[in-house]
Amino acid sequence: MSVSVDGFIADRAGGSGWSAPSEELFRFHLARLRELGCLLLGRKLYETMLVWETDLSLRDTELHAAFADVWCALPKVVFSRTLDRVEGNARLAEGSVAEEVAAALAPTDEDVEIGGAGLAAAAIELGLVDELRMFRYPVVVGGGTPFLPPVTEHIPLELIEIRTFGSRVIYERYRRVRDENQSPRRLPWHEAHRTDVPDPRRRDAGPRRA
Repeated sequence: MSVSVDGFIADRAGGSGWSAPSEELFRFHLARLRELGCLLLGRKLYETMLVWETDLSLRDTELHAAFADVWCALPKVVFSRTLDRVEGNARLAEGSVAEEVAAALAPTDEDVEIGGAGLAAAAIELGLVDELRMFRYPVVVGGGTPFLPPVTEHIPLELIEIRTFGSRVIYERYRRVRDENQSPRRLPWHEAHRTDVPDPRRRDAGPRRA
């Protein structure tokens, strides 16, 4: 997810225009998306990204077409209290977060990712999240929506990957340090904010032809 230096995913007004991805970062998001076996997400993100499956005009570049293909093919589980149907390679969640995580992990050897702060908070509370992945932007917003939910006890982490992009965005990947008797579940939390899996309605959401 995109996060400011002071730990927020959106400012006090709910804005995140500071976190639009460069072409280099867009390509990184595409490569990361290709490695997933399933994505668990909430209604808002699902509705934001649905246009990648329904609007053919978004395939205006080779890169955008590749992203659309990968997004359409990716299995998705949507958590919603208001939707009664979803489109494409998606289904509505029928069980609890723990049950849906187990169901998503069962048929794949790939990572299963969570998109959405609410879902992530529930998964963290249940001890289901193995990794935190963030894209730290060089900006201080001073308040807004925090990246991490409140926790009742310390969660030890190990930094296992770091990369700095040309735009000076820093990718940080942390693994949760577990006891020897706790097996990993291959469930990274990357809150798929609008600018991480790019919102095509924004003119700065990834590269376009000049």
